[in-house]
Amino acid sequence: MTMHLRSAVGEAMTRLRSADVAGAAAALQRALSGRPAQSPQRPDDSEGGGGEATAHARRGLGDILQSLRSERARFADQPGPARRQPGPAEEDERFRSRSFRNAAGALAYKLYVPADHAGREPALVVMLHGCTQDPNDFARGTRMNRLADEFGIIVAYPHQPRSANAQGCWNWFDPRHQQRGTGEPAVLAGLAQELAAEFGIDHARVFVAGLSAGGAMADVLSSTYPDIFAAAGIHSGLPHGAASDVMSAFAAMKGNAKTPSRARANASRQIIFHGTADATVHPSNGETLFARARARGGEMAELMTDTVVNGRHVTRTLVGPAHGPATTEYWLVQGAGHAWSGGDGTGSFTDASGPEASREMIRFFLET
Repeated sequence: MTMHLRSAVGEAMTRLRSADVAGAAAALQRALSGRPAQSPQRPDDSEGGGGEATAHARRGLGDILQSLRSERARFADQPGPARRQPGPAEEDERFRSRSFRNAAGALAYKLYVPADHAGREPALVVMLHGCTQDPNDFARGTRMNRLADEFGIIVAYPHQPRSANAQGCWNWFDPRHQQRGTGEPAVLAGLAQELAAEFGIDHARVFVAGLSAGGAMADVLSSTYPDIFAAAGIHSGLPHGAASDVMSAFAAMKGNAKTPSRARANASRQIIFHGTADATVHPSNGETLFARARARGGEMAELMTDTVVNGRHVTRTLVGPAHGPATTEYWLVQGAGHAWSGGDGTGSFTDASGPEASREMIRFFLET
């Protein structure tokens, strides 16, 4: 394979990891026509016309993905930098692989149990990774296990296999996985119920959080299983019902959701994080999530504060009763992209410079 084509394939794989299918198609098209590759840091350069790339993506997406898989297999045989070795937390006996099955399906997951959890009031957080991630990666990037030690929280990291979605995404956009009693929501809710029973955790202390596709699925669970999940953390996610298939999912990610905003009366409390420079999931999705959550509460007090964290402007909006914990928090981080705010750089899709989303979510979850 020529250096020119190798560069194009590398660019295409980078774009696919950020869900930029049209951009990946355009990269391959340029290579095949002899044109130079473009920077993979411009995921939106096929937007606003992009006729050749978009048409190519629509006509031959299956062929394009198959070509990428073949080329990725070739790259696997090429010498390159050493792969990152598992960190201590991944080998810790307190962070173990387990599996769960119920009538709706089965999944593998990692479970982190703090050494002294028995001496504290138990709580559970179900962490839903984003596309191309896995439980180990997500645990590193969010540092949630460290907070689990600090607060005595049990953390479960369900794993979405490539057999369920080619990019390892939770299928938040598929109607089969948007309802109570079926698909991924039923499996994830069943897992939470089983763990709550195993560790004697009250419903009021069972929570879910996720990034990107995981954040979108967290909102699905918040809407369909509020009796299981008392609160949800949604980072760079999308609203429940924003899409009904793959094409409308891409439209929603660009900020053009088909489904109109509507409030869901019985959803869980929510804390929402989104960056203004998110080029993968448009910031309007965070705005829609917040608008829906705010509408659920009816007439409630609202407080907005502005602060600067590591030189980055952050707007935090709280909605809730005059006395008691907030029902909704919305953190809008200026200049942040599609990454877990305040995360660890050893994990993927993290931004260490932002406010610490993991700690803020735990605080919000445990407020009474």
